[in-house]
Amino acid sequence: MNQGRTAFSTAEAGDLRSDAGARATFAAALGISSEWATVRQVHGGTVVRVHRPGDAGMADALFTTASGLPVVIFTADCFAVALYCDHGVGMAHAGWRGLSARVIRNLREAMTDAGAEPTHATIGPGIGPCCFEVGEEVASAFGGHEAVTTWGTPSVDLAGVVRDELDGLEWWEDGRCTHCGSGFFSHRRDRTTKRMAGVAWLP
Repeated sequence: MNQGRTAFSTAEAGDLRSDAGARATFAAALGISSEWATVRQVHGGTVVRVHRPGDAGMADALFTTASGLPVVIFTADCFAVALYCDHGVGMAHAGWRGLSARVIRNLREAMTDAGAEPTHATIGPGIGPCCFEVGEEVASAFGGHEAVTTWGTPSVDLAGVVRDELDGLEWWEDGRCTHCGSGFFSHRRDRTTKRMAGVAWLP
């Protein structure tokens, strides 16, 4: 069995979207190629299948059945969510807009249609309900996952939404909040353009 593998970077690893040197160092530590398959993320629900490294176009999820090809999503508060089995790996960029657009369900369905039905999932770090302040229109879009920030305003438990999408899969969750936790890039906190990486690959 050649089970898919995943890893999630922190700010300590550097900006893995823009810094080629940081990417090479991170990849070397994992023992994988620094030539990654990526997408131009637009907070939607589009999924692409990839067979080679490089930019695969505008999408928010990608998957492969090719061994040794890392598929990567970049984040700075949204969740990188990996789906995998013994002959396929995928990665989704899951913020509230992507979850509204069914990005995880779409990835799961696309992998299944390609003969690589996911059996396991891994949820990377992302903004927690403690810090994800939203308007009522966003809160109402995720009924059952409404929450309250630590300062008393409406919030949504996005990780809870993700877990619902993973029904039937074995999953592991990082659980740390990128906004109030230490060592993460957070766009909402700092308006940073730097990004962490969620990486999945078949050995």
